[in-house]
Amino acid sequence: MPNFTSIKKGRVILYQKIPHVVLEALHRTQGRQAGFIQTTLRNLKSGTSTTTKFRSTDNIKFCHTKTYKMEFLYKEKKGYHFMHVENFESIILSNHLVENQKKFLSINSIYEILFVDDRAIQIQLPSSIKMKVIEAPEAIKGDTASSTQKPVKLESGIIVYVPLFIKNQETIRINTNDCSYLGRA
Repeated sequence: MPNFTSIKKGRVILYQKIPHVVLEALHRTQGRQAGFIQTTLRNLKSGTSTTTKFRSTDNIKFCHTKTYKMEFLYKEKKGYHFMHVENFESIILSNHLVENQKKFLSINSIYEILFVDDRAIQIQLPSSIKMKVIEAPEAIKGDTASSTQKPVKLESGIIVYVPLFIKNQETIRINTNDCSYLGRA
């Protein structure tokens, strides 16, 4: 049986029969009482976060996790098709599993997919990704003096505000946390 002090940031535990990733873990003590671990957990199925305390008397079950690099091939009604880059096996991730990350997926790009107990649970996006601009309005001459921005459409369909000098078919880097422009790729 694992000890409650084994709870660390990044580990996946089974909490209320659902896999949760530990986002933060702090060991605390209160006077003469027994210590506890205060954690922030993210539900890997729904994406919601919760704060929980674990004491030494709590039973904790850690999940076996593995991360694989997989290439995004295409999307269809069943879901999103990915191929393992080493053994070329393909998997289909359901639409609800990819709901929050689908706007950052581009065909033939490689992503890390988290498997919990040999089941794909989540796409782990990098902090920034490169995407090609497919629609960009032309800048008006003389409008470059200020730091104004214009909306452009990227290959995945999302709209991002970029500086006026960005043109159609350019590749840019965007932040996956807030969809902001970071620079040219």
